[in-house]
Amino acid sequence: MAEEEDFSSLPLPERFTHKNWKVRKEGYEAAAKEFDKAQDESDATVQEFIRDSGLWKGAVADSNVAAQQEALACLCSFLQIAGTQGCTRTRGSTVGPIAEKALPSTRPVAKQKALEALMLYIELDRPDPVIEELLPLLSHKTPKVVTATLSSLIAIYHAFGCKTVEPKPVLKLLPKVYGHADKNVRAEAQNLTVEFYRWLKDAMKPLFWNELKPVQQQDLEKLFEKVKEEPPPKQERLLRSQQAASAPVGGDADTAEDQGNDEPVEIDLEPEYEAVDVMPKIPKDLQERLASAKWKDRKEALDDLLKAISQPLIKEGPFDDILRSLAKAMKDANIMVVVTAANCVEAFAKGLRKAFAKYRTIVMSPMLDRLKEKKQTVTDAIGASLDAVFMTTSLSDCLSEILEFMAHKNPLVKLEATKFLIRCLKTTREAPDAGEVKSISEISTKLLADSQETQRTAGAEVLGTLWKIMGDRFMQPHLEGLDEIRKTKVKEACDAAEVKAKYKPKSAAPAPKATTAGVKKAPPGKKPATKKAPAPAAAAAPVAEPEPQAPPPSQSRPAARVGGLPKPGQKSGLTAPSSLRPPGKLGAGGIGRGILPPSVTSPKRAEPSLSDEATPPPPPKPSFSGAGRGLTGRPLGKPLPPAASASDATPSSSSSLSAAADSSKLDELTIEVERQRRANEEVRSERAKLTSQIHELQNQNAQLIEDHTRDVLSIKAKETQLVRARSDAEAAEATVQSQAREIERLKRELSRQVRASSPPPVDVSEQIYHDLGGAAAAVNGVGGGVGGVGMGNGGALRYDSGLGRSSRSYVRSPTGDVGKENLERPLSRSKLSPPGMEQRARKTASGGSGASLEMLGRKSPSLLSQESEGSGGLGAVGSRSGSQLGGEREGVESWKRAAEVTQNLKARIEMMKVRQNRAYRDSDGSLE
Repeated sequence: MAEEEDFSSLPLPERFTHKNWKVRKEGYEAAAKEFDKAQDESDATVQEFIRDSGLWKGAVADSNVAAQQEALACLCSFLQIAGTQGCTRTRGSTVGPIAEKALPSTRPVAKQKALEALMLYIELDRPDPVIEELLPLLSHKTPKVVTATLSSLIAIYHAFGCKTVEPKPVLKLLPKVYGHADKNVRAEAQNLTVEFYRWLKDAMKPLFWNELKPVQQQDLEKLFEKVKEEPPPKQERLLRSQQAASAPVGGDADTAEDQGNDEPVEIDLEPEYEAVDVMPKIPKDLQERLASAKWKDRKEALDDLLKAISQPLIKEGPFDDILRSLAKAMKDANIMVVVTAANCVEAFAKGLRKAFAKYRTIVMSPMLDRLKEKKQTVTDAIGASLDAVFMTTSLSDCLSEILEFMAHKNPLVKLEATKFLIRCLKTTREAPDAGEVKSISEISTKLLADSQETQRTAGAEVLGTLWKIMGDRFMQPHLEGLDEIRKTKVKEACDAAEVKAKYKPKSAAPAPKATTAGVKKAPPGKKPATKKAPAPAAAAAPVAEPEPQAPPPSQSRPAARVGGLPKPGQKSGLTAPSSLRPPGKLGAGGIGRGILPPSVTSPKRAEPSLSDEATPPPPPKPSFSGAGRGLTGRPLGKPLPPAASASDATPSSSSSLSAAADSSKLDELTIEVERQRRANEEVRSERAKLTSQIHELQNQNAQLIEDHTRDVLSIKAKETQLVRARSDAEAAEATVQSQAREIERLKRELSRQVRASSPPPVDVSEQIYHDLGGAAAAVNGVGGGVGGVGMGNGGALRYDSGLGRSSRSYVRSPTGDVGKENLERPLSRSKLSPPGMEQRARKTASGGSGASLEMLGRKSPSLLSQESEGSGGLGAVGSRSGSQLGGEREGVESWKRAAEVTQNLKARIEMMKVRQNRAYRDSDGSLE
C-alpha cells in the first residue's frame, strides 16, 4: 500500500516514464481523467503535456500492451481537449510509433484507439502530415506493419474521402505494394484500390494501372464490378475546419453537408511538374518567319514553336505578341498552318493553366470564327484548343463570345459554337446564374426552330444539359413555350447529359433569419398566444402596480420594431395590447373615443401578434381608473370595448407617428433601392456598351494588323522582285560584255586565220597569167577574124580587178549580149591581178581592137561560145579555114583546164572575201 501511495504521489510526467509498467499504466489512466476534467486547452495539465510532447512518443510505443492500450486512450482524450495546438506539437513524435507499434497490436481495443488517434490528428489539422508519416511504413521490412498501415489508410480514405485526403502519393506506391511477397499485404492493397475506385472510378488508372500484372488487373476488374452499382460515397467525418465552415448555417448544416456530398468528387490527379521557362527555346526570328509569303516557312516556324512550348507546366512570361501572331494565323489560307497554330494555342493553355486566362480574349474569337472551315481536321484541332482555353477560365468569362457566335450567319460556325457551349456546360464546376441561364435558354430555343436537323439537335442538347445543372424548378419557366415534342427531346438530352456542376440556392439567404431570430419568433402568432397564459397568474398577484407609465414602453416599442417586423404587423401589434390592457392607465380620458371603431375591430386580428415584452404586468391601476379592482376578476370579453376606448388614445397617436416615420423611412429606402437599381442597370448597360466597343476595337485592330501585314508582305514581294530584276540586269550586262569581248577575240582570231590561210596572191595571179598567156597566143595566131567579131559586136569583157565585191551580176552589153560577169562595187586593186592587167581590162571596156584581142585570149571557152552566139558576125567565123578550127579546138581544151583552175581559186577567194566583209560590217555596226 505504501508503494502505491508513493507512486500515485509522483507527478504525471514522471509516472509516464517510470520503469514499472503498472505505474505507467496508472499514470496514463490518471492523465486521461485529468484531460476529461479539463475545460479547455489552457488547463495547466494540458499545457504541460503540450510543451513536453516527447512524453507521448514513449507512451504510444509502450512495451507492455496493457499500458500501451491505456496510453492510446489517454492520447485520444488529450487530443480532444488540446485542439490544434496539441495536435501540431505532438504529431511528429507519435504518428510513426502508433503506426509501427500500435496498429499491428493483437489487442482490438488498442488497435481501435490507435486508429482513432490517427483520425483525430487528421481531423484537428490537415491530413497531409499524417499521410507523409504513414507512407514510409509501406516499405517496412515486417509484413505485419505494412498490412496494418494499409488497413489504416483504407479507414482514413473511407472516413474522410479522396476529396479531403490527397490520393496521389498513395496511388504512386501501389505497384510496389502489389509486388510484395506477403499475400496479406497484396490482399490489403486490393482492398485499398477498391476504396480508391469508389471515389475516383477509372480516373485513377493512369497513375499505376499499367505497372500491374495482367492477372492483378483482371482480379481488380472483378472487384470493381461489385462496387460499380453502389451510390457515390459520402464523406463520413469532417475536419474541424469543415465543421466550422458549416456551423453558422445552424440547423441546415446536415442538409448542406448532404448536398455537398451529392456532388461528384473531382480529384486533381495530375502529376506535379516544375515550371519550365520556354522563352529561350522559342526561335528569335519567329515573327519574321510567320510573316513569310511561303506557307511552308510559316508552318515550319509554328512547328518549331510547338516543339519549344510542349511542356507540362510553362513558366509565365511575355507571350502577348506570340499569342497575337497565333490569332492572326487562324486566318491563314493554308489549313496546315491553321491546325499547327491551334495546337500551339492548346499547348500554351495546358502549360500556363490559370495564367492563360489573360490571353483568352486574344485567341478565342479568331478560333471561333475559323470554325467555318469544312475540313474536319481543322475543326477538331480548333475544338481541342478551345476546350483547353476554357479550362483556364470560367463559363461567365467565355459565355458572351460563345453566344455571339451561336447567332453567326454561317451555319458551320453556329453549330460548332453550340457544341463548344455544350462541352463547357458539361465540364464547368460553377452553375450559371439567372441572367446567363436566360440568355442561353433564349438562343437555344431559337435553335430548336432552325431548318437544319443538326442545329435543332444541338439546341435541344444545350437546353437538356442546362436542365440537368439547374434542376426542374429553375428551368420550367424557360421551357413553357415549347411544344411536347420538343420538350420530350430536351428531356431526353437532360437524362443523357453528364455534368459536374449542380445548382444550389445561395446559402446567404438563411443568414439574416439567424441574426433576427429573436425578433421574428414573436410575431408568428401561435407561440406568443401560448405565452399569454401566465398573464392572468401575474394579474392575480398585483405586484407591478407601481408602474403607471405605460405610454413610454408603447412609444419605444415601434422604434425597436422598425428594422425587425413588417409594416402591417406593426399596426396590429400596437393597437391590440392597449385594448387588452386593464382600464387603469387612461380611464376617464376621452382621447380614445374618436378611434373607438378601429380599436374594437383590431383585437381579434392582433391577438396572434401580441408581444409580451411590453405587457407583462396586466393588473389594474386604481390610481388612473375609477372602476376599481372588480374588472380584473371578470372575463375580458364584454368589458373589452370600453377598455379599448379608454386606453387607446396615446398608443394610437404614438403608433401613428411611428408608422408615419416608418413609412417615410420605408419610402426613402424604396427610393434608394430604385436609385441603386437604376444605377446598376446603367452600369450594366455601360459595361455592355464598353464591352462591345472593346470587341469592335479589337476587330478593327486585328483588321488593321492584317492589312498592315498584307502591305508589308506585298512591299517585301515587290522589293524581292526588284532585287531579282536588278540581279538579272547585272547578269545580262555582264553576259553582253563577255560576249562583246568574245566577239572581239573571234574577230582578231578570224583576221589572223584569214591572213595565215590565204595563199600568196602574186604567185596565183602570175600562174593564172602564164597559163592564160599561152592560150591567148594561140588564139591570136588564128587570125583577126575573131578580133573582128569582138570589135564588131562592140562589147568587150571587162576584167575588173575588184574581186572583193560581195556579189556579182551578169549584165547586158550595149548590143544586148548576156553572160558578161561584172562586179558591182570595185574595191582597191586586187593583189591577184598582174600589174598591167587592170589597164588592159579598161582598154577592153573602151572597145579598142588591141584590148579585145588581148582579152580574147583570157576568156573562158564558155564565154567565147556565148559571145559567138549572141553576136551577129557568125558568118565571119564560118569563113574560117579548117586548120584554124582545129587549132581553135585545142585552144578551147586548154581554156577549159585553165578555167577549172581559175574557178576554184575564184571560189576560195570569194568565200574569204565574204567572211572578211561580214566581219567589217559587224565591226562598223559596233562602232556606230
